[in-house]
Amino acid sequence: MGNDNKRPFDVLDDAKEGNVLIKLKKFGDEETTVSGELQAFDKHLNVWLQNATVKGEDSTTEHGRLFVRGDNVLFVSPE
Repeated sequence: MGNDNKRPFDVLDDAKEGNVLIKLKKFGDEETTVSGELQAFDKHLNVWLQNATVKGEDSTTEHGRLFVRGDNVLFVSPE
């Protein structure tokens, strides 16, 4: 694997301007994922996305720009 010697934030930094998938903590019984182009992030995993899509169990919503608060993030995966 090419990421063996990188720290987690290095991997996210390499993913900037690329697509990422973010899984959020459950709210009630609903699971939610967010995907979009990673613009910025910080050490708390607050994330700024462009062309974001929010997918819940019953709906999908498109957003031009979206800020995701790090407290709600379970994982971030470069796509």
